[in-house]
Amino acid sequence: MRSYRADLHVHTVLSPCGDLEMSPANIVKAAARKGVDILGIADHNSTKHGMLIKKLAEKEGVFVMTGAEVTTKEEIHCLTFFENNDSLEAFQEYLDKHMPDVKNKPDTFGYQVVVDEEEMIVEEIDKLLISALDQSIDQVEEKVHSLGGLFIPAHIDRPSFSLFSQLGFIPPGLKADALEISKQSGGPEKMWAKYPELKGYSMIESSDAHFPEQVGDAGCYFLLKTRSFAEIKMALKGEEGRKVEVIR
Repeated sequence: MRSYRADLHVHTVLSPCGDLEMSPANIVKAAARKGVDILGIADHNSTKHGMLIKKLAEKEGVFVMTGAEVTTKEEIHCLTFFENNDSLEAFQEYLDKHMPDVKNKPDTFGYQVVVDEEEMIVEEIDKLLISALDQSIDQVEEKVHSLGGLFIPAHIDRPSFSLFSQLGFIPPGLKADALEISKQSGGPEKMWAKYPELKGYSMIESSDAHFPEQVGDAGCYFLLKTRSFAEIKMALKGEEGRKVEVIR
């Protein structure tokens, strides 16, 4: 077993809130420089930069988890990750189907562009990606798991767009693979003290990076045999000696 440093919540230039310097190439360079072994790409309601970053990161020895940060109907942010391109494409179709037809205003919200390896713009997304889907948190969770993905409510300690800010509780029957906390949370111990109902869940900590220098500023450590989607899934379940820990 080996310990791998992970940051599973990083935005690219595709997210309207992502800095224009957050190109796939710059993100990979920042992750490698910061010693990040496992990187999670989670743009708002879009998966379109995942596979390119995965390709670029392989050359730098960084393993990439591809998915999206979904905004549910309740305006709860949730991280979603998928094992292969087929599942990723199927989830993108689901996102496209359930996104409201609200147009982005770049001067207000920021640009939403897909770029290639040379950082040339190949597509600009018209729909505002930070909009909420017409799907509930339970419906999103069910869709993610039907595709074999991982479902992780994001930054649950924050005063907005989080499980506790929007609902105040964990919905009965919600099958979360883990819960994400931010570095401002004080760590798992403080969260468990404040919310005893969280003790049955694995926790991860992530940077929610919007600028290159933020990549790897917060994270967690996975104890795995090797870096793979299956091993990370086992670690989140605490199976066969695999585990995930928030170490400050």
